[in-house]
Amino acid sequence: MKALRYFGERDIRHDSMEDPKLESDRDAIVQMTACSICGSDLHIYHGHGFSEDTGFCVGHEAVGEVVEVGCAVTRVKVGDKVMMPAAVGCGACRSCLSGVVNNCENNASGCYGLSARLQGVQAEAFRVPAADMNAVKIPDGISEDQALMMTDAMATAWFGARNADIRPGSSVGVIGLGPIGLMTVEAAFVMGAHVVYAIDPIPERRAVAEAVGAIALHPDEAMERIKQDTKGRRLDCVVEVVGSDATVDFALRCVRVRGTVSVIGVQQSRRFPFPLERAFAGGLTFRVGTCSVPEELPALFPLVQSGRLKPERYISHRLPLRQGADAYDMFDRREAGALKMVLVP
Repeated sequence: MKALRYFGERDIRHDSMEDPKLESDRDAIVQMTACSICGSDLHIYHGHGFSEDTGFCVGHEAVGEVVEVGCAVTRVKVGDKVMMPAAVGCGACRSCLSGVVNNCENNASGCYGLSARLQGVQAEAFRVPAADMNAVKIPDGISEDQALMMTDAMATAWFGARNADIRPGSSVGVIGLGPIGLMTVEAAFVMGAHVVYAIDPIPERRAVAEAVGAIALHPDEAMERIKQDTKGRRLDCVVEVVGSDATVDFALRCVRVRGTVSVIGVQQSRRFPFPLERAFAGGLTFRVGTCSVPEELPALFPLVQSGRLKPERYISHRLPLRQGADAYDMFDRREAGALKMVLVP
């Protein structure tokens, strides 16, 4: 089969690799019908990956059709249209059954496409471990594009907004307006935010945020505007969606006394100078972490089915898998309004 494989910094290739095979009676094989590039995939693309492996298939956001199942799989069958949450678990322990796969008690948690341990989904087909949990049937009233966005991006945005303690009437800042940041803006309004400041240096992305009701600001002007609008009080809730020391520090400076900062930008920093004295004196709540997609889906499905959330609106490009290397380059350079890059067979 053909897949997108990582061979080094900015070296993603549409290349041949072995067809996926069942490795357990609980596995399924899924034929990809659409996959997408996540902002966190750029860490791998830039050579700052999560393992030393090369040659593995990348990607962790996909939807598809089940084409083979192991004899112990009971909840999905051949022909089912399914979505794959980005992170997987054993599907049998208490944590996994409650939806918190990143706390799997059998040490089976993982994410597609970070190493050769679990091959990615930017491929013509892929293996799904513990398929009864890790392959989710697409519900009625959910389109394939919507399901694809909920495999990671929309779920992460909802998780980040939820961790920010957004309540009716809250003032909210969202730092970073890639697809997840834009979905966070939308989630904040659904949670009742009175005002959302959407902060990013790219004009096209700010325009998208304005279209959904946010006050869109360049980082250079954001702090002064926020201070002015809040009479120096600053914001109740801030969500950081970039993953750099500078943007986390900026988030901490944007939040009010007894406010909340939620960090969902993928972090690889090991020496961030956290302002503990200021956080202590201000009674700040600071949360950082990754989303467990299955935990968020029960809330998201009805919101998407009813049209209150429209994650598909952030898909900007649809390209064949064979042009995957070009899609990565375009997304990395933010060319031609690149937001969510979807790849199809």
